[in-house]
Amino acid sequence: FPYFLFCVVQRYNTYVTPSLSTCYNDVTPIFLFLSIKIGIGFFGIPVFIINFVREINRLFLVPPYHLRGSSKQMSTQQITHILTQTVDNLSEEQSLKGLFHQHTDGDPLPSGKKLEDIIELARAILFPGYYGKSSVNLKTIKYQIGVNVERLHRLLAEQILAGLYFGENNEETPDVYHPELREKADELSAKLVARLPEIRRILATDVYAAYCGDPAAESNAEIIACYPVIKALTNYRIAHELYLLGVPLIPRIITEMAHSETGIDIHPQASIGNYFTIDHGTGVVIGATCIIGNNVKLYQGVTLGAKSFSLDENGNPIKGIARHPILEDNVVVYANATILGRITIGEGCIVGAN
Repeated sequence: FPYFLFCVVQRYNTYVTPSLSTCYNDVTPIFLFLSIKIGIGFFGIPVFIINFVREINRLFLVPPYHLRGSSKQMSTQQITHILTQTVDNLSEEQSLKGLFHQHTDGDPLPSGKKLEDIIELARAILFPGYYGKSSVNLKTIKYQIGVNVERLHRLLAEQILAGLYFGENNEETPDVYHPELREKADELSAKLVARLPEIRRILATDVYAAYCGDPAAESNAEIIACYPVIKALTNYRIAHELYLLGVPLIPRIITEMAHSETGIDIHPQASIGNYFTIDHGTGVVIGATCIIGNNVKLYQGVTLGAKSFSLDENGNPIKGIARHPILEDNVVVYANATILGRITIGEGCIVGAN
């Protein structure tokens, strides 16, 4: 009976008056003691064991009601109010300042997924058989490259158009229509495609530099298929040409894709000569106004960066100035070295590891 009374009080406090749920915790030992005595006296050991295990479990394994969370649950109306208020706060014009790009209906938006497809197509064109369809051979290569080039031009024109619209439309003129941009995008895409043979020629020198610069490399095939520097440089060489053509936004997206894939961060504005390589590659940073000559080799963790910006009379950073290092021909910079500012590392210099 004492244990029965205890259970009744427990259920009442739990479901009817949760705020009093702590009351029965103070008297639990008494009920437990009485239930043990009665269980042993009238029903024997089995009932004692059942009662004892049940109470120990409740006391030490299940937290009291007032520790399980708020005793007052939110209503649906309260939850709806919280969500609505959050949406209002996130939609305030002041909180969106500088963080919102207004899209005009009908204008394309840059697509990371499509740009990934473009890079895969470009790699398949530049390195047939290593990327794209592995069944390519000399008898069908002209057809394969032709199909890929046509698709690359179409997809790239679409993304260039998106970049042009992104650059033209802003917060001040969000709804301006620029019909001439589509023709310009087709033209710029065709110019990039026309540069692919030269890009391949330069990349061939990079492959050779990587092979000669790594005694562990066994073949050019290993360099092209495995080494992150070739993937990063392929993205950079394409992005640099787009930058020179005046395409906004898209070049930076392409190099940042390589940054995510390889850990090598090369700004598309940087100027890099032939026979360039990066051993290992992870953590390398090459800033926007860097000028790198021919036959230059970097190791992992190298930073070619800038110092703090100069400020104008209003305290704003002055942009567009040359602020990154110049590396002349035949320079080697070893692991984790940091070179900051517009300084020149002369021809044939070696910068030690840090």
